[in-house]
Amino acid sequence: MTSVLLYEDNRQLRESIGQMLTYSDDYVLLGSFANALDAEAQVRELNPSVILMDIEMPGGVNGIEATRRIRAFDQETPIIMLTVFDDNENVLDAVFAGATGYLLKKHLAERLFDAIEDVLTGGAPMSPNVARMVITSMHKYARTQEDLFELTTREKEILMALAQGAGYKQIAAKYFISIDTVRTHIKNIYQKMQVHSQLEAVAKGREAGIL
Repeated sequence: MTSVLLYEDNRQLRESIGQMLTYSDDYVLLGSFANALDAEAQVRELNPSVILMDIEMPGGVNGIEATRRIRAFDQETPIIMLTVFDDNENVLDAVFAGATGYLLKKHLAERLFDAIEDVLTGGAPMSPNVARMVITSMHKYARTQEDLFELTTREKEILMALAQGAGYKQIAAKYFISIDTVRTHIKNIYQKMQVHSQLEAVAKGREAGIL
């Protein structure tokens, strides 16, 4: 059973998403909140499988700041940002704060469950617009040395697989290793590259000449 924590300030949309999750046999809604003021404590207490986070929220803590605070103690739980526009700079900020992916609100009805399953298997739902924004923004971090991050051969192979859109299960099957081993390698990659998401790691890898 996949457990979900939801943050969305629009009551009607929040209730709609809650109903979608409640009516599904594969998901359980742990909590649904109109703001992210207590997000840190809620994530620690409820330990969700995935977090749905609205970008624009009132109360002094928006989705980007909440994501940044959660990532300070939790690098693993996927966080899908909910947004109205896919070319908004806020989406880019969310990616660098540690968001796993994003989902346009207008596509929630038909793509919510696919997006959740995507992040749970190592994917990163992201539009071409946002991907281009991330790549462009990473130019200022350009490096020429291929071994800048001191990645091992296997870590480079896995980073290349991530860049090609492979999920954890696919990588495990390709290199005949366990999914837990894949997770360990990816955690090491993130630490060495000082990133918080798959998309950011791929962007840095390309700029450094690894990919």
